[in-house]
Amino acid sequence: MRYAKKAMIVAPQPEPTEAGADVLREGGNAVDAGIACALVQGVVDPMMCGIAGFGSCGIYMPGKKFHGYIDAHAPAPLGARPDMWANLIESEARDGYGFILKGRVNDIGYKSICAPANLKMYYEAHKEHGSLPWSRIVEPAIAWAERGWTVRPHVHYWWSDDGAFGRAPNHERTGFTPAARALFCRADGSPKRVGDRVVNRDYGQVLRTIAKDGADAFYSGEIGRAIAEDMKKNDALLSIEDLKAWKPVRNPPLWGDYRGYRVSTNQPPGGGVMLLEMLNILENFDLAGLEHNSTEYLRVVSEAMKRATIDKDAHVGDPKFVDVPVERLISKSYAKTMAGEIMRGVKAEVPRFNSGAVSKDTTHISVLDKDGNCFTMTHSLGMPSGVVTAGLGFMYNGCMGVFDPRPDRAGSIAPGKARFSSVVPSIIFKDGKPHLIIGAPGATQIAMGVLHVVLNALDFDMTMVEAVSAPRFSATSDTIDVSNRIQFRVERELQGLGYPVVRSPYTFGFAAVHGIRVHDDGLDGGADPGHDGVVIAV
Repeated sequence: MRYAKKAMIVAPQPEPTEAGADVLREGGNAVDAGIACALVQGVVDPMMCGIAGFGSCGIYMPGKKFHGYIDAHAPAPLGARPDMWANLIESEARDGYGFILKGRVNDIGYKSICAPANLKMYYEAHKEHGSLPWSRIVEPAIAWAERGWTVRPHVHYWWSDDGAFGRAPNHERTGFTPAARALFCRADGSPKRVGDRVVNRDYGQVLRTIAKDGADAFYSGEIGRAIAEDMKKNDALLSIEDLKAWKPVRNPPLWGDYRGYRVSTNQPPGGGVMLLEMLNILENFDLAGLEHNSTEYLRVVSEAMKRATIDKDAHVGDPKFVDVPVERLISKSYAKTMAGEIMRGVKAEVPRFNSGAVSKDTTHISVLDKDGNCFTMTHSLGMPSGVVTAGLGFMYNGCMGVFDPRPDRAGSIAPGKARFSSVVPSIIFKDGKPHLIIGAPGATQIAMGVLHVVLNALDFDMTMVEAVSAPRFSATSDTIDVSNRIQFRVERELQGLGYPVVRSPYTFGFAAVHGIRVHDDGLDGGADPGHDGVVIAV
């Protein structure tokens, strides 16, 4: 459906999307709406994202001639050491999203927590680019925390997840600390179910303090002191020094182009380099001439995904610690070489220590306002730590789980180092104007999901609803993973070509893409039907 209105917001949850839409109606800009939405997401999807998580946001404001990214990739605590877990490795996730260690110390609990990065990103993005008062931006989140909200289908699905391949099941995370259990579990200790209420007055009070005193209250004030005390008491790696040291990173966009469109995305350690590398490879193929989701289409796109994954694993890390060869990875000549291999039928091999499962705990917002300002942000808790400090009401990230516990690698642990994140909030331009504002939650699958929707929209001219709803697949290992709506005939034919194929029992998956497309005659938005999201035009 095309909307003749001038502004739009799309996100995976209805409550935050409406909060952002209300801000737009009041005259707030895209950044105001996006941050208001993000803060409510932290209330009503508290294991997906929050002020103690990480993220990346892209901001385009033509009136101010500003276009840039604010990145909040949560760094390892200053107390971390490269070899501290080297003797605990059991396996590596098949999709490359982290390692399984003995005792799951990196995955759940106090030692899994990296520096909380998101709140300062939200606050500084608003301070530099917002137009409404900060207290107005925080107001909807306070209201939802104190009045309470109702568990939705996707929240229940995620909280009840049993985990796999050694990962801590999410129902353990919901009740890991007494404070978490009191918020997210029923009296019998099981996660709350669809229709149950969650009232979080402690978090409401934290948000009131933040609304009044800004981010400093969290990083160096009374909230920070409460965090530090709890961390010290429970032998965490995180300390007050980590909170005080954290600063978001400003970056120019990482640029690429695809079939005449200009692609703006985020710098490493974000996933933009993967997206551009895959688009560059696929530009060498007449995808529109292939049947969508046919055997050959899956083979070609999967091989591009595998090659970008190999390069990510080998080369992409925190640029402050790792020399990332960005120009080579996103060059057209490098892509042409890899495309030639795919044309000749060469199968890429993705090295993996062992196998594992996909983590999907992230969320996204895309906003366009009446003045043409764009805001795109993907933010997350990683694999949530399960830790809620008594009296504070929010869960901390579990970002240590994605570091490589083996020293001397791009993703190895180091104090103050951020790890690779697939988050890839992006803006695609047509004739110098924003055409697609896009991003997704979905851990390692984020870049793959965004790639799918870009191809669906640009190569196959699907509407945004069609583009985010079409069946997806992924190849972040030697296996091609397919959702349950990919044809069985295609699965059999891929197996005949020698590809291992794993079919998901779910009809949706491989990220949850949310986007806005700008046409000459109106706006076209899509909220991934695998989540509970909505599109609101204003």
